[in-house]
Amino acid sequence: MKVFMIGGTGLLGSEGARELIRRGHSVTSISLPPLPSGALLPPEMVVDFGNYLELSDEELRAHLRGCEGLVFAAGVDERIEGPPPIYEMFSKYNIIPLRRLLAIAKECGVRHCVICGSYFAYFDRVWPQKQLAKHHPYIQSRVDQAALALSFADENFDVAVLELPYIFGVQPGRKPVWVFLVEQIRSMKLATLYPKGGTTMLTVRQVAQCIAGALERNRGGRNYPVGWYNLSWREMLTIVHRHLGIPHKKIITIPDWMFRLAGMGIVRKQQAAGHQGGLDMVAFSEVMCARTFIDKSTIEHELGVQPDDIDAAIGASIRLCVEVLDGKAQVIGMKAENPA
Repeated sequence: MKVFMIGGTGLLGSEGARELIRRGHSVTSISLPPLPSGALLPPEMVVDFGNYLELSDEELRAHLRGCEGLVFAAGVDERIEGPPPIYEMFSKYNIIPLRRLLAIAKECGVRHCVICGSYFAYFDRVWPQKQLAKHHPYIQSRVDQAALALSFADENFDVAVLELPYIFGVQPGRKPVWVFLVEQIRSMKLATLYPKGGTTMLTVRQVAQCIAGALERNRGGRNYPVGWYNLSWREMLTIVHRHLGIPHKKIITIPDWMFRLAGMGIVRKQQAAGHQGGLDMVAFSEVMCARTFIDKSTIEHELGVQPDDIDAAIGASIRLCVEVLDGKAQVIGMKAENPA
């Protein structure tokens, strides 16, 4: 299968391309420069540097003609802050361009499409009482993104939305999302204070298997809740502490109200800067203090995902975070980290 990928030089895209090539597929990609320093991209992947958002319809057709598969591994995540309503920023990068891209892909005869989405959309479905999309613009955008993508699915156009959770693994030269966590832990000198609850997670290699498996196996339009290792925050932090070289540092579980209080401080700072976050950090306590766990059976049996070493992946992520914070690694971050 010839596959066109948006975001093939990113953490998820490059690993997805590597897995697709390993399975005998060919991959072409368009990505924003620069390449992360030291990034090891699959040499067989053909990369054109540029901004796909600025390409004309005919230029996109030129990339998509002759392709059977399309992977969308681009966009922005909940780290984005900006002038309200912040939903417009998520729509600009995650929704509006996808509508045009899918329409052109379908026109060009692409048969299989995979969208890298968010597991928050899954929990919006299974926890309707929490009204997550109502409270969080980022979650609303991911729900809307998935609905848009699936609206294109028919008997000739398969669409899989991968509802991705927290991911561990590194790409040399690219800033890990976990820098904030290491900063938090370092700032708490005597003990690490964290709420109850926990999350599902997986390695970047497993995400690559999800991408390849969905392209090869999915039929019709479908959301795939993605998760493998379900750990409480305490269990995860115990691993993180060990890789930080502080295995004996105490972990104290704080009450929900204390997390909400900290969230109020974050929201006040955002408002003072004239910004809005993708997640309302006060209302987010309902998510953070819960167990956002996902059964691995769907991706294991339907997409062919295999077990991996989550401890090693966490360790690699944490070590790179430390190098970044200590000024020992040159990295680039998310392309739209500071939107105008």
